[in-house]
Amino acid sequence: MVTNQPLFLLIQIILLAIALALLIPIATLLIECMAAFFLPRRDKQEKPAPRPKVTILIPAHNEASDITATLKTILPQLTDSDRLIVIADNCTDNTAEVVRQVGATAIERENPDLRGKGYALDYGLRCIETKPPDVLVFVDADCQVSPGSIDKIARLAAASERPVQATYLMTQPDNPGVNDLISTLSLRVKNLVRPVGLTRLGLPCLLMGSGMALPWSLMSKISLAGCKTVDDMQLAVDLAIAGHPPLFCQDAHVQGRLMKDKAAKSQKARWEHGHLEMLFTEVPRLLKEFISQRRWDLFALALELAVPPLSLLLLIWAAATGGAFVAAVLGVSWIPGMVLGLEGLLILISVIGSWAKFCRADIPGRTLLAVPFYILWKVSLYPAFLIKPQSRWLKTERDTVDVTES
Repeated sequence: MVTNQPLFLLIQIILLAIALALLIPIATLLIECMAAFFLPRRDKQEKPAPRPKVTILIPAHNEASDITATLKTILPQLTDSDRLIVIADNCTDNTAEVVRQVGATAIERENPDLRGKGYALDYGLRCIETKPPDVLVFVDADCQVSPGSIDKIARLAAASERPVQATYLMTQPDNPGVNDLISTLSLRVKNLVRPVGLTRLGLPCLLMGSGMALPWSLMSKISLAGCKTVDDMQLAVDLAIAGHPPLFCQDAHVQGRLMKDKAAKSQKARWEHGHLEMLFTEVPRLLKEFISQRRWDLFALALELAVPPLSLLLLIWAAATGGAFVAAVLGVSWIPGMVLGLEGLLILISVIGSWAKFCRADIPGRTLLAVPFYILWKVSLYPAFLIKPQSRWLKTERDTVDVTES
């Protein structure tokens, strides 16, 4: 046994390092959730301001079957000075014709070599730059915008001169299975609970891709011409570093729709591969700018971005905890296992608390028991990131359902 001491010491150091590294995202998750549970709202009473002139840009790729429902939730919210423009990007269907029939403006873009949401939006911006609005609003083509939401985020963006993110959630598919329910819970933690917590701590949030409002004055500070899967996160980082960290508007609501089966896995691969790419590239950049500019909001945004997708965080924690337990049985110190056990408790508090506070009405509590099986269902997403990460914006094939209700 004595001859194994150097090896055991090395294993202990490695396991403890993993445990301490995991403590950063887990503690961040817990603090954000606790703030959402217990801290009061920090809404500022702004003086009434004139309604800014708004242009809404919607990038669309072969969305003829779904976009009418989206437009019908937006058109009643517009004033006479507002514009609603759909960029029909590399479409092979009649998206542009459907848009015009509903009463919105459609502009068509054809460039198969430069495909991506960023390129589509950049094209839209160049088409309106000679007659710019006060505030730009970005909405995805498959989203429903709740009444009054355009007004709320536009006014807040104009008053604060900062980008604003509406609450962006997903409706469940018809006849949702257990995986669909857990996906809904995970997304609600990411897109509602954590931004609410950050807002109540007085900190910025990340942008989410749809339901975003930006003052036109900020457009000179960014570039949208790109084909990353997470242009929204990149945009949030770029604007935050430039001195305009995003705000979260809990009272404005935009809803997309979760996919089923293969489409669901493709959708999640896009989101999670993009998140991991941003984690590795932009967290170091934010930390560098935090040191350079001495701005704690950038440090907070780096921590927020450093929290990996919840299922991946649980998967890493479970693997580390299992390794620590086996090592302890073989004679290595129990300290790493104890630290990891505490971290598991913190994750449990965050997830169960989020469910109880924000999800109990439409997600049965027994669904939580299936989380381990959901994680196994998603395991294949993460090796794929190392081999062939998804890096292009492509339309996810959808089931045919009625999405006309807002």
